[in-house]
Amino acid sequence: MLYLYGKNEHKQILKFNYNLMKNEVLKAIHYRRSVFQASFTDEEVSKEDILSILEAANAAPTHKRTQPWRFVVFRREGLQRLGGELSRIYKTITPAEKYTEATEINMGKKATQSNVAIAIVVNYTGEVPEWEELACTAAAVENMWLAAHSLNIGGYWASPGLINHLGSFLNLEENQKCIGLFYLGHHESESREPIRTPIEEKIRWEE
Repeated sequence: MLYLYGKNEHKQILKFNYNLMKNEVLKAIHYRRSVFQASFTDEEVSKEDILSILEAANAAPTHKRTQPWRFVVFRREGLQRLGGELSRIYKTITPAEKYTEATEINMGKKATQSNVAIAIVVNYTGEVPEWEELACTAAAVENMWLAAHSLNIGGYWASPGLINHLGSFLNLEENQKCIGLFYLGHHESESREPIRTPIEEKIRWEE
């Protein structure tokens, strides 16, 4: 491997790789990846595993303990209803010149081909700036992702424009907003190395 850094930087990289192999938390963070429906199997994700994943989300950091994350979990027939609603919204809001039947069907399949879909909702309290509660909810989603990864359950956070029209379907209140759908499923995809530019390019040290 070619290193474009000095000796000290080289030592730090080797130390990180050593810590990564020993530390399960670091390893999970490093190897967590998006896993899509094409890799999902038919094996059902148990309610116990779903609750474990959501308990991890509930442990996210939160300013003033507002705990703004909310979740709506779709399973079984619920996935059919969600898929139907996504297809309906797409057909309703898409201009005729951009509409395709294939996309309408595909929007629904994202739900129906998943084992679980979780609507991610921010419950804005007004007690702290909105961006903080959005950030807290995003941190909760990362916790979900890591928990799912640890259970060998794949998933990804989808944020199509359609989510802006899910409010009534999800029975959201005026201070709540859906910021995505997290799709989950058991999978058979292989682990893969992350594709990232070096962290050294993203740091400025002030010492």
